[in-house]
Amino acid sequence: MPDLRVEKLARILIEYSAHIRKGDRVLIESEPAAEPLIRALYKDILQAGGHPHLELNLGGQISKSGVDTVFFEHASDEQLDYIPPLLKHVYDNFESRIRVHALPNTKALTGADPAKQARRARTLEPILQAQFTRGARGEFKWVTTLYPTQAYAQDAEMSLSEYEDFGFGACHAGEGDEDPVGYWQGMQREQQRLVDALAGHDEIVVRGPSVDLRLSIKGRTFLNACGEHNMPDGEIFTGPVETSVNGRVRFDFPAVYHGNEVQGVELRFEDGRGAEARADKNEAFLLRTLETDAGARFLGEFAIGNNFGVQRITKEILFDEKFGGTIHLALGAGYPDTGSVNKSSVHWDLICDMRRDSEIMVDGSVFYKDGAFKV
Repeated sequence: MPDLRVEKLARILIEYSAHIRKGDRVLIESEPAAEPLIRALYKDILQAGGHPHLELNLGGQISKSGVDTVFFEHASDEQLDYIPPLLKHVYDNFESRIRVHALPNTKALTGADPAKQARRARTLEPILQAQFTRGARGEFKWVTTLYPTQAYAQDAEMSLSEYEDFGFGACHAGEGDEDPVGYWQGMQREQQRLVDALAGHDEIVVRGPSVDLRLSIKGRTFLNACGEHNMPDGEIFTGPVETSVNGRVRFDFPAVYHGNEVQGVELRFEDGRGAEARADKNEAFLLRTLETDAGARFLGEFAIGNNFGVQRITKEILFDEKFGGTIHLALGAGYPDTGSVNKSSVHWDLICDMRRDSEIMVDGSVFYKDGAFKV
């Protein structure tokens, strides 16, 4: 018997997130473990009149090679610098891409050469930029989600059944969610109210036990992340003026990037640049990532998490960055539709708890306090 939660999630992705229409060419990127959701998506795309194309890999979504572990062990410099032509064609021409992460081992790349990973990331930057720029113009409807696997459950310190309940619940595709599309439409309206309240402002001050930052949003646009690009979702975000960020922040939760876990990250910013960085665990990886390219030490994103269906850290950023009562900052690439001009092959979200003794001031007025909006 089909899992109704899978059917609900597929419906959200096709009807609400990607808005698939007749004639849309849609790439589904995934791993074998997500077969139930892949089948549901494939069926729903056909029923919507679209043309589904499947790219099934064995854990190769970071390198875009099909098999990350083998690629980073054996690829030559020439192969590291090779842009996959079929994938580039999709990102340059298709109407939609739906990515379903379903890793069997989230730590598979822990021992991979970080220099090779950084080089491959630079090679793939044109594909990332096509996603962002065509997405900003409304030409490319991209959305990313996650299918529960034992690996994700282990990282989150849950049983698989607990993690399934958590994951589908965070997407509001759980057993008790009678109108999942209606829920996300309601979140869209509420977050738009918050976005509208931020329009035209300049200075943001963020203070709390772990943060003391000033940044400018002058001329920048906050976006309403309500399930169109990520599922689950629930955040408002912008790209701060690149040279405006000053102060320090310590990220309370583990930060995982390309399978590498870093804990106790602390950053100090001077005129936008991450001038100092340290970490309690895996500091060497943090510092190498910051040297990937010129944009990696600057912020491409400032965001406030607003999904209160996520109230525990799972070490999976798709969920963790939406944690209600937190902010997150992304080192590296910004989204052009926010006004960000920061370019990088890195986009690494790091999370800071704002649920106690914390506030966000916007041009001198309290906008957010102790995990709740005050407007």
